[in-house]
Amino acid sequence: MNDAGQYLAHMRARAPLVQNITNYVAMNVMANIMLAAGASPAMAHAQQEAAEFAGLADALSVNIGTLDPEWVVSMEDAARVMNATNKPWVLDPVAVGATALRRDAGARLLALKPTIIRGNASEIIALAGFEAAGKGADTADTVSDAEDAARILARQTGGVVAVTGERDFITDGQAAYRVAGGHALMPRITVLGCSLTGIVAAFAVDQPALPATVGALAYYGVAGEVAGEVATGPASFQAAFIDALYNLGPEEVSDRARIEVV
Repeated sequence: MNDAGQYLAHMRARAPLVQNITNYVAMNVMANIMLAAGASPAMAHAQQEAAEFAGLADALSVNIGTLDPEWVVSMEDAARVMNATNKPWVLDPVAVGATALRRDAGARLLALKPTIIRGNASEIIALAGFEAAGKGADTADTVSDAEDAARILARQTGGVVAVTGERDFITDGQAAYRVAGGHALMPRITVLGCSLTGIVAAFAVDQPALPATVGALAYYGVAGEVAGEVATGPASFQAAFIDALYNLGPEEVSDRARIEVV
């Protein structure tokens, strides 16, 4: 796959409205990142409007970072609308193995068969029901450790699973890709992973889930490399990263993307 940029071009032309039921920490930066990329983000999580808003949105991202039992109901309601209207939704199972509340929420959302699951290695391993080594939202497993769990989850849900890390792994249970890129400063900034979930959701609108996810991760990785060329620390990296997302064009993404068919 050497045409990652076409998925960015389609996303920008579509400018999809993405409903994000995400954590308090991520909301501001995630919205700015999605706007810079060319999507239209909306943070709507209230139980009284989650399903109604999902009817307006083109895609949904669900993140269990700052979890609350009422939010889980909102997540389920919105996901059901996405399924009923054949629109994509992406699950970000933050620290899903850490507590009983998170394990229960992860299982309930998994039963609704997300179009795409994006998480770090420990989250994907835990969501699949295996013993993971992660602490909180941080992974202690490698991407390669999670490849079997990703394939199992993809076959279980009929969707796509993306394990993100130094070298991302993406599969639909049959085909698989690895995507290299990014920069060492990216883990030093909170919510870049959460924001990536929204970017993946935007790319998945009216595009096949597997190549759209690969394209989204390649775009994000190239932006990280571009930002790393000028950043002097985490704070300047965040600003440079948002600028890179805004300035990168489809051709440059295709030229610089490092995608391997597994």
